[in-house]
Amino acid sequence: MRREPEYFGERDLTLIYVAKKLKEALALESVLSEAGVDYLAEPDRYTGGVIFRTERVGVFFYVLPEAEEAARRVLEEHGYRLHASLGRPAG
Repeated sequence: MRREPEYFGERDLTLIYVAKKLKEALALESVLSEAGVDYLAEPDRYTGGVIFRTERVGVFFYVLPEAEEAARRVLEEHGYRLHASLGRPAG
């Protein structure tokens, strides 16, 4: 279920996914909510492109560290490709 930042307080969160398109972000919110995963979704900037690097805006999805494994399993079951570079604490 989508939560506001206040719900998590001062606890460190783990980045589990960056949705690059709105449609993808909305679908991912539905998947996580249906699975009962508490998450934080926030827009943020990321750099994309190989030859022509550009700054883009995506939706970053965070969960508590103890929910990371379950959240990743849900994402993988629904066909979301996870990247090894994700999983670092937010902050």
